[in-house]
Amino acid sequence: MKAQRLFVIGALSLLATLTFTGASANSLVATNPVGGSAVTTSPSAVTITTEVPLIDMGNSITVTDPSGSRVDDGTLAINGVNAVIGLKPLVTSGVYKVSYVLLAENDVPLEGSYTFNFSAPSVIETPAPSPSDSPAKVSGNNVVTGIFVIALLLVAIAVLIALSLYARKLYNER
Repeated sequence: MKAQRLFVIGALSLLATLTFTGASANSLVATNPVGGSAVTTSPSAVTITTEVPLIDMGNSITVTDPSGSRVDDGTLAINGVNAVIGLKPLVTSGVYKVSYVLLAENDVPLEGSYTFNFSAPSVIETPAPSPSDSPAKVSGNNVVTGIFVIALLLVAIAVLIALSLYARKLYNER
């Protein structure tokens, strides 16, 4: 009787251990830009890395500027444990908020948010194109390329004639 009771208790303990080990929730591993960091160049995307691979559908990430307007471009890409959303160019200095809801198979949604501080440069300049003194060389057809193409065409015609003669010979031998 004692042996049965110990066996049942051991089996239930093992079952409980296996159940809780498999039920571990997804968690955040890394972010880029890092939460709480100060950024001086405008990032082109926000990346969130999780512990468990994400499913392709149902995930969402939004990035808002200090006034609460969305600055993400809405292009969310899921690649295994990484979720990446593109950003419009950031121009306003201040605290930006990243909010996310990420889904993994057979797991509860991973919801949360973090912030990062962006310091915009005082002047954003686009370099003006400068004219060059030498004319650009236009690469086009040259004589060697033309001869090569004509030679390939002649070889293709010869192969076509040879195959048709061979096919005629096989047909007449029947």
